Amino acid sequence: MIYLASLSPRRRELLKQIKIHYQPVAVNVDETQLPQETPKDYVSRLALAKARAGQLLAQSTRPVLGADTAIVCDGQLFGKPADKNDAIQTLTKLSASSHQVITAVALVTATSEQIRFSISKVYFCRLSEATIQTYVATGEPLDKAGSYAIQGLASIFIERIEGSYSGIMGLPLHETASLLTEVGINIL
Repeated sequence: MIYLASLSPRRRELLKQIKIHYQPVAVNVDETQLPQETPKDYVSRLALAKARAGQLLAQSTRPVLGADTAIVCDGQLFGKPADKNDAIQTLTKLSASSHQVITAVALVTATSEQIRFSISKVYFCRLSEATIQTYVATGEPLDKAGSYAIQGLASIFIERIEGSYSGIMGLPLHETASLLTEVGINIL
């Protein structure tokens, strides 16, 4: 068993998919981007901070998994929207373009800290203002990096992806399995 430093239903679902027994730990980490911080450094720092915070809360020798996801479009980083207007602005920016989804996953044990990355490219179709308004009104985008959920209603906006579907959801399973295997937790 491991600890998951997240209450994300998506991350929990993905761990269940690969039959990992886990206990969620609610952590609170400041997600403010630091000046001059690259998107990859940003998600790396947050994933590791979440795993470390989870280890402190769990007070256990079991491994703690943390993850963070960010969207990058035209050099701009998009995390979770502050409100509905922010979600509308983000989706307007993503419309009819491609963007990167960068997810870092960190595993902290009593003796080590490791990080893996997943970088994917997502291509959105053109979204009308009415479509964006209707989607935002569902509430789905309000707690998602980039203001959308690939596994939800926003799946109809996506023309194609290059990379990891689970990484876009917020927990790249290949990288997660690799980290877990390195500390002796075998998936199969």
